[in-house]
Amino acid sequence: MITRRRALGLLPASVLLGAAAVQAESLVAGQPAPDFSLPDQQGKTRRLADWRGKWLVLYFYPKNDTPGCTTEACNFRDDWLLLQELGAEVVGVSVDTSAAHAAFAQKYKLPFPLLADAQGEVATRYGALSDWLLFKFAKRQTFIIDPQGRIARVYRSVDSDKHSAEIVADLRQLRPTVR
Repeated sequence: MITRRRALGLLPASVLLGAAAVQAESLVAGQPAPDFSLPDQQGKTRRLADWRGKWLVLYFYPKNDTPGCTTEACNFRDDWLLLQELGAEVVGVSVDTSAAHAAFAQKYKLPFPLLADAQGEVATRYGALSDWLLFKFAKRQTFIIDPQGRIARVYRSVDSDKHSAEIVADLRQLRPTVR
C-alpha cells in the first residue's frame, strides 16, 4: 500500500509546484500574509514582521529598469508621501539581485525598499511567480497587508500607469478616518 507521503514523492516536481501555485493564488483578504525574509537593496534583511503595526503595500514586479516596472515604481515614489500619510509603507519585490535593486533605486530616487527574491520563493508563496524553466520573474501583482499582518486586498491584474492611484483610493477606503 502506498502512503500519501510516498505517493507525493512519486509525482513529478512540476505537478507539486503547480499545486503550490494554485494554493498561493487562492490567497484572499482576511488570510494571514505569508511570511518572508529577504535582503533589500542595501543587503539588509527585511521580514514581514518589520512592518507589523503599519499598512504594507507589497508589490511584485517583473524586472528593474523595464518600462512598465519603472512607471509603476516612479508612480509609487511620486505618491510616497501621500501613502505615508495614509499610514502605509511601500515595498517592491522582484527576482533581481540586491545590487540591481540598488542601481534601480538610486537611478529613480526610490525612497522605499526593494527586496531581492532571487530564488522566487516569496513570489511563489504569494502566487506571483512566472517560472519558465530557463528564467523566472515575478508577476505584476500587489497585496495590501493590514497592521495585524493579514491580507486586506489582492491585485492580480495591475495597470502600472494607474496602480499607485488605485492603491491610494483603496487605502482611503480601508482607513476612512485618514484623508
